[in-house]
Amino acid sequence: MNSFFSLSPDAVLNAIERHGYLTTGELYQLNSYENRVFNIRLEPSAKHKETQIIAKFYRPGRWSIQALQEEHQFLHELATEDISVVEPFALKNKTTIDTLEGPIHFSIFPKTPGRMPEEFLGRDWEKVGSLLARLHNCGTKKKFIHRPTLGSANHIGWQSLEILEKWVSPEMWLRYKEACLDILDFLDEELSSYQFLRLHGDFHRGNILSNGTDFFFVDFDDCINGPAVQDLWMLLPGELKDVREELDQFLKGYTQFREFNEDELDLIPALRGLRIFSYAAWIANRWQDPSFPKLFPQFNSYLYWAEEVEALEKISWQL
Repeated sequence: MNSFFSLSPDAVLNAIERHGYLTTGELYQLNSYENRVFNIRLEPSAKHKETQIIAKFYRPGRWSIQALQEEHQFLHELATEDISVVEPFALKNKTTIDTLEGPIHFSIFPKTPGRMPEEFLGRDWEKVGSLLARLHNCGTKKKFIHRPTLGSANHIGWQSLEILEKWVSPEMWLRYKEACLDILDFLDEELSSYQFLRLHGDFHRGNILSNGTDFFFVDFDDCINGPAVQDLWMLLPGELKDVREELDQFLKGYTQFREFNEDELDLIPALRGLRIFSYAAWIANRWQDPSFPKLFPQFNSYLYWAEEVEALEKISWQL
């Protein structure tokens, strides 16, 4: 794991060059808390037309090779359906994944120009809705086997409580645990009523890019099985009662290609709660990474957990 924390430029460039890329030696690291992602410049080459590529080195121990392969296969299926995603290149080993000592798995992606939209304007909501519906139609064709299913035993929700018991301020733990259990019990009871499909899983504005004409989707690192609403609620700019206009525009686009069960909207408060404490458990699990104490300096303080409890209890009272 230490080799991942201190992944050197030489190690990165050597890994890329063994797949036939001629690098200039110039690279810079992109923002990513979970993985190590680099923009790398290339020398002109008859074999590769790209002048820049993106190399993604996955955090050891998080995903198995099989889970990464499922992610990449999903991207390939989406691209085949002409849905705007960025899929990895095939490597010399005839797959999309190679491995360094660690083991640190890595993949190479094309650099695709685009910017995160500051906000969605005009028909943007409709466009994103129609694209997501097409993604979901592809997602119904099979299920992930090696990736998590929302609400199941191998999803972070229930595991989070075991992790967080050692981190939550003792004065707050009973209230924190009770609110989390209310949320998890609600999801366990309700989720079985809805259709599950392969999802992006972390579908917020930061994972949608625009090239000025079209939108495309990136970072499928958290793709899972779950209900369609999981790919909607993080996109909405506020509480459901305050964003009906945006939701209507989104659904106008979505329902051009796929029906949306609006009963799933009732899951949003619980999914928001799940996100809150799963995110806290994610930080706790990464605390040995030297970057995390710097990125989250308030984590593990009494104030942090008091605010978490307040947010979680507010959600549990709505269920």
